[in-house]
Amino acid sequence: MKMIVGLGNIGKEYDKTRHNIGFMTVDAVADKYQATFKQDGQRHAFVADVRINNEKVLLVKPTTYMNDSGDAVRPLVDYYKLDLADLLVVQDDMDMDLGRLRLRQKGSAGGHNGIKSIANQLGTQKFNRLKFGIGHPAHVHQAVVDYVLGHFGKDEQPDLLSGLDQAVEIFEGFAAGEEMPILMNQFN
Repeated sequence: MKMIVGLGNIGKEYDKTRHNIGFMTVDAVADKYQATFKQDGQRHAFVADVRINNEKVLLVKPTTYMNDSGDAVRPLVDYYKLDLADLLVVQDDMDMDLGRLRLRQKGSAGGHNGIKSIANQLGTQKFNRLKFGIGHPAHVHQAVVDYVLGHFGKDEQPDLLSGLDQAVEIFEGFAAGEEMPILMNQFN
């Protein structure tokens, strides 16, 4: 079994914002495989169960808000007795152009509070991540907050959709058991 966790914030006001690109990627997989998310209140997440290449894959959207994502991920990892090699977390990354993707097997949170929460709860920084580029505004604090909580413009749709399509390909390879270094060579 594999688990793909898309990071984001719950609530209509955050729907389809840059900071919720993780939710958007797992939604894209759920749409392709006609899966429905169900709330798992005990583990603070919406979870959809899909079969990709004959592998059971859990698609997860934490209901904890971004900064407490680990409060959902850790209980799910424990409940399903997942090896961390079978976990892939999708995060937004302002330091990459919109639609650009980068796979990592470990590393620091790099200022991303959702990743920091997961690392704290798991007790390690060694877990798979897919960084999804959302671009960067001017380096003014309020501009950054407004930017990540803002919606994608019409002119950004081609890059956004291309990134989502490529993310689905990565998830399919991950589900098929392709090794992370191979996926990294192919998609980074």
